[in-house]
Amino acid sequence: MSIVWICGVDEAGRGPLVGAVVAGAVVLDPHNPINGLKDSKKLTAARREFLYQQIMEKAKAWGIGEASPAEIDEINILQATMLAMRRAVEDLSSRLGQWPDKALIDGNRCPELPIAAEAIIKGDAKEPAISAASILAKVTRDHQMQILHERHPEYGFAQHMGYPTEAHFAALKQYGACEQHRRSFSPVRKVLEMNAS
Repeated sequence: MSIVWICGVDEAGRGPLVGAVVAGAVVLDPHNPINGLKDSKKLTAARREFLYQQIMEKAKAWGIGEASPAEIDEINILQATMLAMRRAVEDLSSRLGQWPDKALIDGNRCPELPIAAEAIIKGDAKEPAISAASILAKVTRDHQMQILHERHPEYGFAQHMGYPTEAHFAALKQYGACEQHRRSFSPVRKVLEMNAS
């Protein structure tokens, strides 16, 4: 009987006002287990970084997909999230050399995929493969925000990772939006309209 490959899929970055929405997809290797996998939000940044390296080294296959701020603005954040998830599974499949047999998706809906898929609410706390995908997505996006912070230190992205904090709003009002801000998000739109008037 052939081996059944099951991949976990999760995203990071639906709520921020800036940057891509990033998805991870992971097929774990039962012969090379990773200890300590859990929902990325319940881990310290240092622990996430450690597990991120473990996933890269020990997973049977992994993939990253993203949708850009322009794509988010064009098709909305939900559709962009589904697009990023599909791209993550496609990336994983190219590394695995085949499509996985099934995808377990964190949340209440599934992207369009050519394989069986199951949505699991709070899946990042229930399924280790989804936990691994959540860590992969979160750390990848955090790295992107660190790079964006170096380009635009005035916004403080390294501190709030693009989420709508008071400091972020204050910087938006003072400096306007940078090229990575999601202009379809109402807080960004309102600040731009205020600054234009």
